[in-house]
Amino acid sequence: MKSLFARIRKLLIEDRILTRVLKNTGYLFSATSLGLILSLIQSIFAARLLGVAAFGLVGIITSFVSNVNRLFSFRMGEFIVRYLGKELTEDNRHKAGAVVKVAMLTEALTSVAAFAVLLLLAPWGAKYIAKDMQVLPMIQLFAVSILAKMISETSLGVLQITNHFRTQAVINLIQSVITALLILLAFLLDGSIYFVLSAYLVGKIMLGISPALLAFYYLPRHLQPGWWRTPVSVLPPFKEMAQYALSTNLSGTVKMVASESEPLWVGFFLDQQAVGLYKLALSIVNPLLMPITPFITTTFPEMTRSIVARLWSQLRRLLKRVTLISASWTMMVILVMLVFGRWLIRLFYGVEFVPAYPATMILLLGFGFANIFFWNRSLLLSFGKANIPLYVLLAAAVVKIALAFWVVPRWGIIGESMLLSAYLIISTGTLVLIGLRMIRQGEKTVIIGE
Repeated sequence: MKSLFARIRKLLIEDRILTRVLKNTGYLFSATSLGLILSLIQSIFAARLLGVAAFGLVGIITSFVSNVNRLFSFRMGEFIVRYLGKELTEDNRHKAGAVVKVAMLTEALTSVAAFAVLLLLAPWGAKYIAKDMQVLPMIQLFAVSILAKMISETSLGVLQITNHFRTQAVINLIQSVITALLILLAFLLDGSIYFVLSAYLVGKIMLGISPALLAFYYLPRHLQPGWWRTPVSVLPPFKEMAQYALSTNLSGTVKMVASESEPLWVGFFLDQQAVGLYKLALSIVNPLLMPITPFITTTFPEMTRSIVARLWSQLRRLLKRVTLISASWTMMVILVMLVFGRWLIRLFYGVEFVPAYPATMILLLGFGFANIFFWNRSLLLSFGKANIPLYVLLAAAVVKIALAFWVVPRWGIIGESMLLSAYLIISTGTLVLIGLRMIRQGEKTVIIGE
């Protein structure tokens, strides 16, 4: 045992990149772990308060708003990490200010457009997805979250690339605590679905505004005072940057339609009862795999720096070690749920939610595989190849959606969970293989150059 700890200590001393990743991940992991517990508490009390159908209705409303926002706005977080990271690594602070300015303006303007589109589409969503026009005012209420998150992705990207991960962790933790307390209050007071929606809305507003305020606070320290006055003309031709931003957003949109809008697809094909069971399955799977999510945030900047500096062995070492960590956690979660999952659902959520267990286990396979190789898309974005994830995700999404029209009406939420898991495994596996091939090509280039 002493020898093991000695080896670990030596590894951390020698591998500064891994040490920095683990340190930054630790900040987010601490908050995320507590957030995991609080998220499960939220879902337990909300499910017991509302019942299966109303719980499903909440899932439809929140998913509809977030998906319309994603569809019609430009999220610029990945753009910021790629280009702000590049300019800061090369000490081009003047250009870095212009990058942030362009990202914030783009995200803000498209968010306002998304809000307007949502108000127009709300009646359609209430009629054809929720299948209840009384849901319309609820959708309009939750739409406020879009305006609160006008520049949130850009701001989070700024915090990540400037290594303010501890700050981000605090934001996430406070948001989780406030939302959980409000959901608990709704349960104790026997509150309505409006109370529950308002609780989630407060959390969304805080999660949107706080990063923006902190980004504006930290930016002068890392760039220069008055960075917002930097003319956009100092940037290189827009073609590459615009293509990158467009590709990342389109691939994000495709991913959203194929894998992050599940309650909407289930609502469209089935009913609120089925949505409630499927939402519970997702509510269980997502928090259980959440501890790995911080690695996506912390490894992306490190991969970008390694690729810009052409440090291929450093990049490989980082990927191997974070993959081992993510695989260990994921396999443990799957094993626990395999043995105790059905009993845990009955204990915490009630017997009416037990039919969600088979879908939960199927989803764990797909999400687990994607969890292990969480860096699959980020690696290609670090190479500047945003178009590749777009093409892969689009092809997989087209097949998944086409099959859904035949599979879901016949096999219900079991069919939807099988389609989603297959989509995650195939798309993730393909991107991993392409990314590793690009690393090999980079290594060959270095050898030839020598």
